[in-house]
Amino acid sequence: MDIKPLEKEKISYSELEELEKECPSQEKEKKNGISSLDDEKDIISKNILSDIHQYDVIIIGGGLTGLRAALQVSNAQLKVAIISKVHPLRSHSVAAQGGMNASLANVPGENETVDNWKIHAYDTVKGSDYLADQDAVEIMCREAPSTVIELEHMGTAWSRLENGKIAQRPFGGAGFPRTCYAADRTGHNALHTLYEQVISIDIPIYEDFFVTSLVTENEYCVGCTALEIRTGKVHGFQASAVLMATGGFGRLFNSSTNALINTGDGQSLALNAGVSLKDMEFIQFHPTTLYGTNILITEGARGEGGILINKNGERFVENYAPNSLDLAPRDVVARTIDIEIAEGRGFKGGYVHLDLRHLGEELIKERLPGIRQISIDFAGVDPINEPIPIQPGQHYSMGGIDADKDGKTSLKGFYAAGECACISVHGANRLGGNSLLETVVFGRLVGDAIIEEISKGPNKEQENLEPLKKAITKIDSKLKNILSRKTSENQFKIKESLNKTMSSKFGIFRDRVVMEKGILEIEEIKKKLSQVKIDNKELALNQAIIRLLELEYLVQLAETVAFAAMKREESRGSHARTDYPSRDDKKFLKHTLTSLQNKKISVSYKPVVLGMFKPQERVY
Repeated sequence: MDIKPLEKEKISYSELEELEKECPSQEKEKKNGISSLDDEKDIISKNILSDIHQYDVIIIGGGLTGLRAALQVSNAQLKVAIISKVHPLRSHSVAAQGGMNASLANVPGENETVDNWKIHAYDTVKGSDYLADQDAVEIMCREAPSTVIELEHMGTAWSRLENGKIAQRPFGGAGFPRTCYAADRTGHNALHTLYEQVISIDIPIYEDFFVTSLVTENEYCVGCTALEIRTGKVHGFQASAVLMATGGFGRLFNSSTNALINTGDGQSLALNAGVSLKDMEFIQFHPTTLYGTNILITEGARGEGGILINKNGERFVENYAPNSLDLAPRDVVARTIDIEIAEGRGFKGGYVHLDLRHLGEELIKERLPGIRQISIDFAGVDPINEPIPIQPGQHYSMGGIDADKDGKTSLKGFYAAGECACISVHGANRLGGNSLLETVVFGRLVGDAIIEEISKGPNKEQENLEPLKKAITKIDSKLKNILSRKTSENQFKIKESLNKTMSSKFGIFRDRVVMEKGILEIEEIKKKLSQVKIDNKELALNQAIIRLLELEYLVQLAETVAFAAMKREESRGSHARTDYPSRDDKKFLKHTLTSLQNKKISVSYKPVVLGMFKPQERVY
């Protein structure tokens, strides 16, 4: 297909003037004193209205999901642009180490059995503690092999078997060696591949733009506003479809593998636009993060044969998961480590050991070079000679923007995919190797859904620029009001309090009494948030105000996690209640929805989509 480079479109002052002449409603408003071109020019002169850009599709987020979706809609000759608060190659997708699941069957299972997509789907649904929507899981697992091959054809350099086929290794909760990998830098390789594809066809990328609101009109998403970090200008983006692909919100917790940029921007923007969030109580804690820094130590290390050891030299996981051992799902292994440490069998400071020494120098250097370097650089430990000190840390957000298998939300024209969304392929616990898969599969498929929707006809709401202009003015006023504050609260101390509350009250194990205290603490944090003072009074390159806006997003999401966790009176997947230790399918085989009602968090539920696999006891 012939692909034409796209050009950024702007509305100039003269074009605005022509638009106003053509719009009778604006003339009417002018007579009523509500709005006029002179007012508009005055606004512009005050640096309130800086720029308006128009596209068919706006994608917010420059990670794997956003890049893959951009390629898809661009190939359909739609005008698309990407907005990202960092350079796309600094997106958190680059940190994914272990691999991408696909039933290629390049490596046989026990007794020479052969993998297929149905077994992959079963492992995924079982791993989710039966909270995943099985129709979405089926799509993801069916599409997995072709997705891996597609990435290879684009340029991803997968690790290879001796016979030349793409290598696959075991991961937790999987019945086969199913995870395709590029040493321990899979996300890095895949992200660079897609980025090269995007820039090769000149898809515009607005990097260092921080999205500040979704713009809606008549229950239709018509675009967004964004603060250009470098200049401090507020821009408007108008589109027939907006795709949110901004990643997770791990920075809600103080021990996280997430990048500092993972502050839940997309989820909070959706919530404020009237879209519900789904299953926010399900927070994944990865079993193996480097003690002290919480840098991820990939599950691939255990997939290659690494074992967990307590201070007594015992391989303790066999007491909790006798069949799967160290390759039980992440929720099981994380709880196991936490119990060992709590009962005094961890090392002083709160960690256990991940031992790779028996794998040998050659294998470690070939398949886990990044892990070895991280251990040397950040812990002073060479895993060839010494075990790695590890502890569980927050890693992934199973919940997110409530979206169906096409990425559609309750707001027309607004789509979501990737970790910021909850298309419900992970349920209550995600299996390792399924997140990279989800990003690329649904990046492409949601792109297709957007193409189909736009092909039905243009969005009539796009003809009106007023909602966008009002949104720009509102955001600009908000930013200036923040800078004019003469209060004294320190936002970084508030952030520390929030992280401490979430980690201690809504961590691996939870109970009602502790969570009630946590909710009261979040209330106090909310009160202080409105009193934060910013010393730097310039909007250009003002990182302090970006951190504050991120903190506002995080505090809002903290409430959704807290209320959803409090209401779910059972233990399922990553949500482990000590006061309700059993799974309760009768009452809670359903998704939690959190939404804003009169500026307060409201909780409701919706059914899980069942299918091929009937819920049963989860044993490993």
